[in-house]
Amino acid sequence: MLKFVLLCALAVASRAEIPEEEDVLVLKKSNFDEALQAHPNLMVEFYAPWCGHCKALAPEYAKAAGMLKADSSDIRLAKVDATEETELAQEFGVRGYPTIKFFKGGEKQSPKEYSAGRQADDIVSWLKKRTGPPASMLTELTQAESLIADSEVTVIGFFKNVESDGAKAFLKAAEAVDDIPFGITSEDAIFSKFEVSKDGVVLFKKFDEGQNTFDGEVSKENLLSFIKANQLPLVIEFTEQTAPKIFGGDIKSHILMFVPKADSDFQDKLGQFKKAAEGFKGKILFIYIDSDLDDNQRILEFFGLKKDECPAIRLITLEDEMTKYKPDTEEITAENIISFCTRFTEGKLKPHLMSQDIPEDWDKNPVKVLVGKNFEDIVFNPTKNVFVEFYAPWCGHCKQLAPIWDKLGEKYKDSDSIIVAKMDSTANEVEAVKVHSFPTLKFFPAGDDRKVIDYNGERTLEGFTKFLESGGTDGGAPAGEEDEDDDLADLDDQQEDDDESDGEGHDEL
Repeated sequence: MLKFVLLCALAVASRAEIPEEEDVLVLKKSNFDEALQAHPNLMVEFYAPWCGHCKALAPEYAKAAGMLKADSSDIRLAKVDATEETELAQEFGVRGYPTIKFFKGGEKQSPKEYSAGRQADDIVSWLKKRTGPPASMLTELTQAESLIADSEVTVIGFFKNVESDGAKAFLKAAEAVDDIPFGITSEDAIFSKFEVSKDGVVLFKKFDEGQNTFDGEVSKENLLSFIKANQLPLVIEFTEQTAPKIFGGDIKSHILMFVPKADSDFQDKLGQFKKAAEGFKGKILFIYIDSDLDDNQRILEFFGLKKDECPAIRLITLEDEMTKYKPDTEEITAENIISFCTRFTEGKLKPHLMSQDIPEDWDKNPVKVLVGKNFEDIVFNPTKNVFVEFYAPWCGHCKQLAPIWDKLGEKYKDSDSIIVAKMDSTANEVEAVKVHSFPTLKFFPAGDDRKVIDYNGERTLEGFTKFLESGGTDGGAPAGEEDEDDDLADLDDQQEDDDESDGEGHDEL
C-alpha cells in the first residue's frame, strides 16, 4: 500500500513539474511526451520570441487557456519556443510561426493543424468541436439561443426525426467543419421560435442579412457548399484576425480593394464594392484592405502598389500557383468590378505580371540586373548559361547572400558563356518562374529547350562555382523539386532580426 501511495505521489509531482505561464503549459523536449500522456487533448503553439504574429496571438491564446480551465475542461493549451527546441520543431514539420497543432488521445502521430481564427473564442470553439459531438443536441430554446449568441456564425439543423437521412447528412457536414458550431433539434418550441415549419438547415450570422436558409437536397456536399457561400461577410476587411478565415477558406479566388479608410469617399467605394459582390457569392471572395496601415504595406508591395496609387483593385487566385489580375480601368464602380469579375470567371483575363523599367545600367556591374521586361531575352539566350538570384529587398537571408553573390559575379564577369544575375521579385514577375520564398536560385543553361534547374547546394562561393563548372549538376535539381532540408522562415511572420538568421534559410513571401 505504501509503495502505491509513493508511486501516486511521484506521478503527481512529475506532472506538477510542467511549468505554466498564464494557464499555458510551457513545453520542452524533456517534458513533451509527459504532457501528451497527462493531457489527452492538447493544443501546442510552436512560436518564436521575435515573431510579431506570435506576440499578437499570446494574449488571446492565454485567454483561451483560461476559459477552458475555468470550464474544468480536459483540453489544455501549451507552447514551445521553436527557436530553442529545434528538434521538436523539426519533428513536427514547423516551417513558420506561429504553427499550432492539436494532439488528441496522447498520440504524437499526425496531429491536426490549426488554421482557424486567432481570437480566444475561435480557439475554444474549434477545440470543443474537435473533442465533442459534431453538433450539440438542442432540447431547450435557451440552448439554441445561447449557441447563436455565443458565435459569429452558427448552423442549426431542424429535423423532426434526428435519425432521418437528412439529419445524418447534416451531422456528416458538421464533422467536416472545424470552426463553426453546429446544433441539431427536433423540438417544436425551437422550430416555432425560428419560424421553421419543416425539416431544414439555417445558418445564423451576426452580419449581412443575419441568417440564410438552406434550399435544396440535403446532402453533405450540398450543405458544405451552402455554408462556404454564406459563412463569411459579403465583403470582409483584411486584418490580423480575419486573415486565417480568408486564407483558410475554400474560396481561392479573391478580389481586393486597396483603399484608405480615412478617405471621405471610403463608404461610397465600399458601397460600390458590396453591390458588385452580390453576384459572385461563393465564387469570389471580396476583401478590402486599408492602404494607409503600415501593417499592410507588404501586401501593397506584393501587388506592386504604392499608397499614392490607391484606391486600386486587384484579383488573385490562391491555387497551387498564385496568379494576379489587374482591371483595365482604375475607376471603382460596381459596373466595372462586375465586368472585371465576369471576364475572370469566363477565363477571358490575362495574368498581370509586374515589371520595373529596364535600368540604363542593368549590365554595368558584374551581377546583371534583371526585370520583367528583359528577363526572357537574357535568361533564355541560347548561347548563355544564366544563374539568377530572385530576392526581396527586405529579406535577411538575401542580405547575407549579397556579398557572396557579388563575388560570384566578379569571378565570371569576363566569361563568354556564364552570366550571374539578380531580380527583385517583389517588383518583377515572370511567367516562367514562380517564386515562393527568398532567396530562390535558379540556373538557366544554354540551349533552345528553356530548361530550368533549381540550386539546392551550399550558398558559398565554392558551392556556386562547382555548380556552374559542372553545368548545373553539382548542387542542382530539376525545377520544382524543393529541398526539404531548407530552413524555411516563418510563413506567417518575416524574421525581424537579421542577426538571428543562419544564412542558409529562406524567407517566405
